[in-house]
Amino acid sequence: MTCNLLLVDDHSLIRAGVRALVLDLPGYAVIGEADDGSQLLAMVEHLSPDIVLLDISMKQTGGVEALQQLKRIRPQAKVLILSMHTDPALIMQALESGAHGYLLKDTTATELEQALEALRNNERYLSPAIAHTVINQALTRTQKNQTESVDSHNLTPRQLEILRLIVRGKSTREIANGLGLSVKTVETHRSQIMKRLQIFDVAGLVLFAVREQIISLDD
Repeated sequence: MTCNLLLVDDHSLIRAGVRALVLDLPGYAVIGEADDGSQLLAMVEHLSPDIVLLDISMKQTGGVEALQQLKRIRPQAKVLILSMHTDPALIMQALESGAHGYLLKDTTATELEQALEALRNNERYLSPAIAHTVINQALTRTQKNQTESVDSHNLTPRQLEILRLIVRGKSTREIANGLGLSVKTVETHRSQIMKRLQIFDVAGLVLFAVREQIISLDD
């Protein structure tokens, strides 16, 4: 089944380049294009795309503003940000406004396909080049009181500890060795964390930890 894409960018050459990449990907099609965020809502209603590829900085209605409007009107829409910007604050603003992924414009066809497949499977995607930016931004946030976090998220202190290590990029074996647990025990905790939070990918856990401010530089 073809996954239909709507491309929104105020640079015609960028749109042409992305469209050319999509043409080479089996199972995807660009069904519409817009050069400004103000056109987005009407086109989404008319075309019902599966995924919106959205530039974050446009001359008139910017991508973040358009994204926020889109999420209010059609919260089920999947949005993949396309941008040259690697500014941590801008990336976090886009992700916290409802973007499901963030992809740099100098991407390859392979990475574009990976990002689209992730969104198509109800997952999130971050370009590897900016993944560390999101994590570092997360680590600068103020940690909430641990007791409040346990009550709010129904996670045990041990699960919160493991969640912080997952977010910091530690492997299951590294977590097990560091905490003196078996790999199987850590895998069980990891599964329970994802089930309780209903988040089933690492990028989603990072965004959750940032949003809920349950990690800091002192973790």
